[in-house]
Amino acid sequence: MSTKLITSTQNTFIRQLTQLIDKSRDRRKSGSFLIEGKREISLALKGDYELETILIYPELFSLEQLNDLKNKQLNIIEISKEVYQKLAYRNTTEGVLAVAKSRNHSITNLKFNTKNPLILVAEAPEKPGNIGAILRTADAANADAVIIANPKTDLYNPNIIRSSVGCVFTNQIATGSTSEIIAFLKENTINIYCAALQASVEYHTQDFTKSAAIVVGTEATGLSNEWLESSTQNIIIPMQGEIDSMNVSVAAGILIFEAKRQRNFL
Repeated sequence: MSTKLITSTQNTFIRQLTQLIDKSRDRRKSGSFLIEGKREISLALKGDYELETILIYPELFSLEQLNDLKNKQLNIIEISKEVYQKLAYRNTTEGVLAVAKSRNHSITNLKFNTKNPLILVAEAPEKPGNIGAILRTADAANADAVIIANPKTDLYNPNIIRSSVGCVFTNQIATGSTSEIIAFLKENTINIYCAALQASVEYHTQDFTKSAAIVVGTEATGLSNEWLESSTQNIIIPMQGEIDSMNVSVAAGILIFEAKRQRNFL
């Protein structure tokens, strides 16, 4: 491993990294993104993500704290407090960041290790915090895949990495247009259960033990007509209060864990 020291926030490389943090366009163009935190970096390594550079603030972090880095040929950069504060996204910090290579999340790359996959689909989620929470839920349920239809932001947005606590690296994730995803699900004979108010039955009445995709939309607009027209069955979570909807990540959790209960994996 080669090691060097950067102390200036005006360093060209550091300025490039701030662009990766701030701009989706730069992440797409470079094919790289920034990971902050020991746990997140460890999960990226377990998920076979390729790391290019490790940046450490020596007063907070030493390489011995990341056993997964042993025998890795990495570029190691020590950075000053000023540089670290420039790059660190969280208020509570651990002193380590990594530059990683992004992946191709095309729907055509999805592979399943089971005959009856359980998939969580979210259409056009806008808030990175909701996407992160959905990814945490999918990881907790050990879903076979998460699919984002018509994504509004890239998966390597720092807010998504942070709010998912690294579960963006532990899930099999694909993105695509609604049309592409529906075609993929039908081609693979996967039942489509859309969370919707129209023509719905209560979610627990359905059999989720066969191949199933549970599809959720935004709280504001719900799912597009294209999903509703392609649905095997629309499902609803009975609401007993004054409102008729709940946070999309909460709804996704209720639905996916009902499917897991039926599959006797709890």
